[in-house]
Amino acid sequence: MRILHTGDWHLGRTLEGRSRQKEQEQFVDELVEIADSSGADLILMAGDVYDSVNPPAAAEQLFYEAAARLTAGGRPLVVISGNHDQPERVASVSPLVRRQGITLVGMPTSEPVTVHAARTGEIAKIAALPYPSEARLGELLAGDGGEAELRLAYSARVGRLMQLLGREFTPQTVNLAMSHIYVLGGVESDSERPIQVGGAYTVDPSALSCGAQYTALGHLHRAQRVKGEGMIRYSGSPLAYSFSEAGQAKSVAMIDVAPGGEPVFEEIYLSCGRPLVNWKSTGGLQEVYSWLDEGRDAGAFIDLELRLTEAMSMNDIQRLRKSREGIVHIRPVYPQMEQELEETARSRMPVQELFRRFYQRQTGGAEPDDSLIELFLELAEEERQESAEGEEMLK
Repeated sequence: MRILHTGDWHLGRTLEGRSRQKEQEQFVDELVEIADSSGADLILMAGDVYDSVNPPAAAEQLFYEAAARLTAGGRPLVVISGNHDQPERVASVSPLVRRQGITLVGMPTSEPVTVHAARTGEIAKIAALPYPSEARLGELLAGDGGEAELRLAYSARVGRLMQLLGREFTPQTVNLAMSHIYVLGGVESDSERPIQVGGAYTVDPSALSCGAQYTALGHLHRAQRVKGEGMIRYSGSPLAYSFSEAGQAKSVAMIDVAPGGEPVFEEIYLSCGRPLVNWKSTGGLQEVYSWLDEGRDAGAFIDLELRLTEAMSMNDIQRLRKSREGIVHIRPVYPQMEQELEETARSRMPVQELFRRFYQRQTGGAEPDDSLIELFLELAEEERQESAEGEEMLK
């Protein structure tokens, strides 16, 4: 069975007031082409269909059109709601689309999804868990416990649900899982609005151990594999939605798997959408205008940072914006600001990025592999918990 895994479409999202609708339409066209040309048997959409609980009409229309096109040849499509979605809204049209092979799962449930692949005749069992907030789980994980206790309780609850959802897995079926969650060890970017306070509602990879051969995740916008049972992957978002994603190659995941077999993974890169780029100029306005004249990053959205010795005037800013409509941010940096800017950036930097930069300095530019980063994060978490326990004993 060939399975196409995508997620985090965020239909209706804008970039500083700039519409991304045309780019999202291009993505749908490309996704349909990939599904058809590759002979995909099943499509998994792992949440965040929309960017808000009240999406614009054009975004809803695009989703319905995408669902109809993807299932036109009898191919099943299974969609779960994400933390940006209103779950009832996502699932509201289920009675109208179920016969077309479209399954919409809005709220967490203990019932797995069963689909049939027309081409192969195989049956897939899917442990589909939409974004499991406290409210959606129907269980208050509060109390006076610390962050570590909350996370353990949350992971345990997610784990129990995944076990229930996987109870119908058999050696004769293709066994899959899908959820929209933050798994401990995943690499975030700024465009994912936080789904937990202080990291409390992260999920340990062991909570996903339900016997699935492949687990399709949504929420993190960088495509990546997560350590755990079977193969666990985030598909990432189809477009770059913040400048923290500048330079990321966007993709969808294709998996070939038979009942009882190991999944074979292929990353299919996307060509749709305008790139997001960061320009850092040390040569002042003249350098920026020379870049514009030579057509640098002509179709991109630009985050511009300029090192200047004299203040920019409003005329300078307006002239820059008129020179290229894709310039989104203009940030002048003056000598006295540089140290403060560096300290601020460092304080906001994810711990895994700090470790990556430290490793590069210590090794002369080498990149740490994923397993080393995961080990560092585990050790850092253990140290943090021991420190918290020590402070608690001193009270």
